[in-house]
Amino acid sequence: MTITTRLSNGLPVVLERMPYLKSVSFGVWVKVGSAYENSRNNGIAHMLEHMFFKGTTTRTARDLADITSMIGGNVNAYTSKECTNFYATTIDEYLPIAIDMISDMIQNSVFNAEELEKEKGVVLEEIDMYDDSAEDMCHEMLQKEVWNQHPLGYLISGEKEVVRTFTREQLMEFRNQYYTADNMIISIAGNYNEETILKQLELCFGTIPVTATRPILTIPTYKKCIYKDEKDIEQMHINIAFPSIANIDERRYELTVMNDILGESANCMLFQRIREDMGLTYSIYSYESSFVTTGLFHIYAATNPEPALTIYDEIFHIISEVKEEGFSEKDIEETKKQICVNLTIASESTRNRMDSNAKHIMKYGKIIPLNDVIERVNTITRENVNALAKDILDETSCSIALVGNLDKKIVKGIEQRWKL
Repeated sequence: MTITTRLSNGLPVVLERMPYLKSVSFGVWVKVGSAYENSRNNGIAHMLEHMFFKGTTTRTARDLADITSMIGGNVNAYTSKECTNFYATTIDEYLPIAIDMISDMIQNSVFNAEELEKEKGVVLEEIDMYDDSAEDMCHEMLQKEVWNQHPLGYLISGEKEVVRTFTREQLMEFRNQYYTADNMIISIAGNYNEETILKQLELCFGTIPVTATRPILTIPTYKKCIYKDEKDIEQMHINIAFPSIANIDERRYELTVMNDILGESANCMLFQRIREDMGLTYSIYSYESSFVTTGLFHIYAATNPEPALTIYDEIFHIISEVKEEGFSEKDIEETKKQICVNLTIASESTRNRMDSNAKHIMKYGKIIPLNDVIERVNTITRENVNALAKDILDETSCSIALVGNLDKKIVKGIEQRWKL
């Protein structure tokens, strides 16, 4: 049973007790990421996340690492474009320790200037690591280009020249602006004592300030483009993006079905046709990239340059088939079953339940029960999925990123087809 309540400062709390388990997951979600930044502070949400682990007024960074190890080693955080999440998965008796430590990190981190300079070096290395990954850059730079300098297209880790300028005062100001009770969610799933935990949450988080002035998210304007980045590697990486729907759009369920059939599942059309039947590439798949205000639908492939043009043509040959003939009733029904099975399996993980409940509150303002989600999936029709595919898979509006070994003749052929 899922319970939603609030602390005295209004901070939402979602509790889902799973008493048949010994484990429990705890998370604090903050509605802030690179989409809330500007050109002068891009990367600060990510840097702030790093610095929360570098010591508080009562605990050193080593203390935090030792506690993390003691309670199982599963304490971590990540920053995305639209949120930052701190989480811990442990056993029920150690939950109070995890709550106390993450509360201390969020509210009492000292942001030591010397530690900040060291951590800048770590983040700069992280940026280099992503830059060395053609697959990552193919995705990140395409989003940056199609959203034309809008914050939603910013790199989460930021730009090097900006990261180097961050100060302790900037970090504290950013934390005070976004880490407020009305901009945070606490989620717990697993085994715990409800009365005891609610008292501790009130003690640890109930004094967080209620509100602050913040800019609101704006909708980016999509710009059709082609991005090219030559790298001294063996393969050419291709990423094709289509304007798509936001993650709060009711058609998100149909989009999931479309994505699974086209390019995500083991028996998907792209994989079976281009890899299995034609043997042209090892890696090819599709994926959704959806946010609160908008979204993109991607098709990605990595290949030696020689077959790249053939792969590009075959991708759009498959898309033409989908738009003309539609997905089959059999594929739709089998995919719906697969989705329902995966949702049920995921629901038996405390981490997944904690994660899902928090995201529901952030996106929809309420918990959507698993049975309701499964019921909605089962209402999906072939007609609705095919209609969405026709709307999204529009070759005239797609954008392309080409990263890696860019054979000039092959690239020119792709460009010519893209411009048609």
